[in-house]
Amino acid sequence: MTDGTAAPVRIERDGAVAVVVLEAPPLNLFDESVFAGFERVAAELVALTEPGRPDRARAVLVEARGKVVSGGVDVTAFREIAEGPDPEQRGTALWARLLRITQTIEDLPVPTVFAAHGLTLTAAFEISLACDVLLAAERASFGLVEIVVGLTPSMGGPQRLAERAGPARAKELILTGERYPAAVLERWDVVNRVLPDEGFAEAARDYARRVAAGPTLAHAATKRLVTTAVRHGVRAADEITPQVSGPLFGTADLRGAVASFLDDGPGRATYTGS
Repeated sequence: MTDGTAAPVRIERDGAVAVVVLEAPPLNLFDESVFAGFERVAAELVALTEPGRPDRARAVLVEARGKVVSGGVDVTAFREIAEGPDPEQRGTALWARLLRITQTIEDLPVPTVFAAHGLTLTAAFEISLACDVLLAAERASFGLVEIVVGLTPSMGGPQRLAERAGPARAKELILTGERYPAAVLERWDVVNRVLPDEGFAEAARDYARRVAAGPTLAHAATKRLVTTAVRHGVRAADEITPQVSGPLFGTADLRGAVASFLDDGPGRATYTGS
């Protein structure tokens, strides 16, 4: 539990992993303080993951404290917009603001992992879809339930669901407003892995530590190539591959890994992220 003074969204360090913690009990609802917290943390992550920084974070893990990841958005924020002056203009500004959080997390040059240990609704689910890997405990469930207030998810959820699961599944999930168990979303390729409830938090930390220990600059290249292929086509990814992958031959990690492979065999290299 929070002691009442900790920020509802904050960064803790676990070695090379920057751990984004959501803790706004009892339900981790997204209100102005949480949205502002994610804005601040997203900006901090950009600085923390900058190449060449001595204390660079080489992976990001997003986790929540409490029984649920998030019960969704504090709907009073929507009422204030809907019943106030210029609701359309203010609503447009809100989504533009919140989409920047999603895009900033998505564009980080290091692997990003979201750990969902329980119920994960609306904004939290959308943030999870901006991460490279979504890990879920067996008891976790997910939903984009904005239809209950006459909205569509607008922090990037529909389009990122379509990337992962295809347009038909994305529409089904949003149009029904139902909650889906982790096992179903794993079958739909939304969730990467379902892990046992017992020891889930530590298993997610271990996963983040493993990807943080890898060749960070190569991971950044992988992210760029995959995103380009999905959004612009395979030939577009082919077009940028030489300039994205070629510079990896100048990295200390590649030189060290090649030497380790030739001297000691595969799988023994260690990486510094440079």
